[in-house]
Amino acid sequence: MNPATAEPVTEVALASVEQTDSLIERAHDAFPAWRDVAPGERARLLRRFAAVVDEHVEELAELEVRNAGHTLGNARWEAGNVRDVLNYYSAAPERLFGRQIPVAGGIDLTFHEPLGVVGVIVPWNFPMPIAAWGFGPALAAGNCVVLKPAELTPLTAIRLAELALEAGIPEGVLTVIPGRGSVVGERFVTHPLVRKVCFTGSTAVGKRIMAGCAEQVKRVTLELGGKSANIVFADADVAEAAARAPYAVFDNAGQDCCARSRILVERSAYDEFLSGLERAVTAFKVTDPADPDSEMGPLVSAKQKETVTSYLVDVETAFTGSVPDSDGFWVPPTVVLADDPAMPIWREEVFGPVVAVMPFDDEEEAVRLANDTEYGLSGSIFTRDLGRALRVARRVEAGNLSVNSHASVRYWTPFGGYKQSGLGRELGPDAPNAFTEEKNVFIAQD
Repeated sequence: MNPATAEPVTEVALASVEQTDSLIERAHDAFPAWRDVAPGERARLLRRFAAVVDEHVEELAELEVRNAGHTLGNARWEAGNVRDVLNYYSAAPERLFGRQIPVAGGIDLTFHEPLGVVGVIVPWNFPMPIAAWGFGPALAAGNCVVLKPAELTPLTAIRLAELALEAGIPEGVLTVIPGRGSVVGERFVTHPLVRKVCFTGSTAVGKRIMAGCAEQVKRVTLELGGKSANIVFADADVAEAAARAPYAVFDNAGQDCCARSRILVERSAYDEFLSGLERAVTAFKVTDPADPDSEMGPLVSAKQKETVTSYLVDVETAFTGSVPDSDGFWVPPTVVLADDPAMPIWREEVFGPVVAVMPFDDEEEAVRLANDTEYGLSGSIFTRDLGRALRVARRVEAGNLSVNSHASVRYWTPFGGYKQSGLGRELGPDAPNAFTEEKNVFIAQD
């Protein structure tokens, strides 16, 4: 369904258990040849894959607008991110170094060897980038990948797999298997030929995947929920912090695990911040996502709209933005005033264009409120005091923090969460190592 119009785009077949097993086995059969491709040749193929994606950025972006309701500007960035991730990890095959460790009586060597078949389960909120964050480093390390896109947004993943073949990636090395989580995702967890599962999605489902993988002592990387805090101190550029806050939570209609959906403002700056935030929110451009100037599109589905609007019952809405007068799964950018940390809208991941604002009195209280959550994925700190920025950043329990910025993800730096926001790290220079076994070999000198 096109989320902006609620009209069908196309139909995609759902894989059965038998089809899923067959494709996993095909990937397993393709693994030895891909593992044995010379590092320089594997690097060349990944660079070629990146080049083919680059040739199709506009096509992929326009498809994502219909597939997921993303704004055209965001979708262009997302397609470009796939290209950039592939280019970045194309350097990895020739840099997966082992070590020579000094020992008595001989020589000791370590090797990084690929796992085999890796299952990547992708959510509907960022279908292209999150797919690439899984298959980019996994392919670079010499693994084959089976990828399950979300049922709501399978189209760009399918197209990326076609482009991989066009680039010369052998059949079976990157396989997209559309289907239900209870079928395809479950087989990734239970099939003995899948050696690792990378999952991005809800904490509840992540827990079930982790439990299932434990039965086979199967590796997992989990990127789960978030309820990130945006902490604004009175010594910050308050007007600038207020103007930028909407982009930290309303981007992708709030359907972002890193969304700064809790804003904590030092009390002496609270009124000034709210005034600036209201101006920014009412000016936020919510239009047809195909409009190049649109800053926010619709939610992904009618069900997600229902979930988000259920949080807005019996809460004090300070002000809202606007949405188009048309069919589609639209919810306006909404600001709620929070006076109790026990409020569901303050504690739970809404996953929509809704942000709650609460004042604090001092640094100690700001840190305590920021950490008073089961999640720990991301967050922002706005202050001109570098010492305070470092103190607070070290004390906030989150895997990715930005000072005077809302950026969370850079493909050249590690990404992941604390507490129930996940397990393991994606991206960064060490990501390919997470898709390998480290083997130790001792050679006696006698």
